[in-house]
Amino acid sequence: MFASLKALPADPILGLLAKYREDTNPHKIDLGVGVYKNEAGETTVLNCVKKAEQHRTDTETSKVYIGPTGSSLFNSEMANLIFGQDHKVLAENRARTVSTPGGTGALRVAAEFIKSCKAGATIWVSSPTWANHTGLFEAAGLTVKTYPYYDHENKNLDFDGMLAALKQVSSDDAVLLHACCHNPSGMDLNQEQWQQVADVAKSIGFTPVVDMAYQGFGQGLDQDAFGLRLMADSVQEMIVCSSCSKNFGLYRERIGACTIIGETSLKVDIANSVLLSVVRVIYSMPPAHGAALVETILSSDELRNEWHSELAQMRNRINGNRQLIVDKLVENGVTRDFSFITRQAGMFSFLGITPEQVQRLQDEFSIYMVGSSRMSIAGIANSNVDYLAKSIAKVL
Repeated sequence: MFASLKALPADPILGLLAKYREDTNPHKIDLGVGVYKNEAGETTVLNCVKKAEQHRTDTETSKVYIGPTGSSLFNSEMANLIFGQDHKVLAENRARTVSTPGGTGALRVAAEFIKSCKAGATIWVSSPTWANHTGLFEAAGLTVKTYPYYDHENKNLDFDGMLAALKQVSSDDAVLLHACCHNPSGMDLNQEQWQQVADVAKSIGFTPVVDMAYQGFGQGLDQDAFGLRLMADSVQEMIVCSSCSKNFGLYRERIGACTIIGETSLKVDIANSVLLSVVRVIYSMPPAHGAALVETILSSDELRNEWHSELAQMRNRINGNRQLIVDKLVENGVTRDFSFITRQAGMFSFLGITPEQVQRLQDEFSIYMVGSSRMSIAGIANSNVDYLAKSIAKVL
């Protein structure tokens, strides 16, 4: 059976990480991998997570399955975090949440759920979008189409192109939207633009699928959820895929959530039965450990406040790095305008240089980023920013 298989190329980012690890240059910089790093280049465990883990060790009495929906406390706390406790979809009992193996698992569950609603359905994604989106949706049998989003030439959001494309979407289609910290461009919709997109979604009737992988990494927990909450105010049906990997630092624990909103409580219960059927045939039961940590933190005033503080530190460091690299490029005589980096949010930005220049950074200076020039802002540090800026200046 295996004899006819041909080797497939490695994922570009994973391949880049392997090259970085093998590089012996003491000045090497990793701007490829999409995980938060502190000033020392480490991805440490949050203090609030350590305390929650100790609590779990002291109180856990069984490793039995927790059921396809996951922990009810985790699900309710995530719904409150996503929508805000007073949102009407919660007050009207129109939302159902299940815990999933990470944000990626939430997206795959959402894709299979959409297929259950309509075989061969089309989902529209931004151009560009996270590299794994297309593969996830196509693997579930969905047709993937793109709408304009990032204007590479002007380093800005192509909102006119985006809105014009969304107005042509069918009512039977789904549209993927990034809630905040757009991956890979870092360019987000403002509040007025979110309102216009919500108006189009309501008018046409397509199903918004909102991917929120970075809540709290942009402007703040509530600010980053503004567009998602506005959309939920506007439409009758919606899907939200959220992740605890970044904002809780729980990457390897693989914990996220998939939330569906229905027109009524009864209709969303019917939809939820289909969602749980999807879960059953993919992974049957979700992991419990990460969910237990999150629910412990969110249900404790002390740990939740500590989490808010640690999350703010990560967010402020990323935002500070944006201004830092722009200032250092100017110091090194770069006349090209890179100020667009400071107008973006989250982990990523396109540097806007050519693939050849990206390759030179790797070959000559041991600076690693993907060929599109998407760089992880968290990889910048006070200890490497001068070397980074000088190297970019040389390849320019």
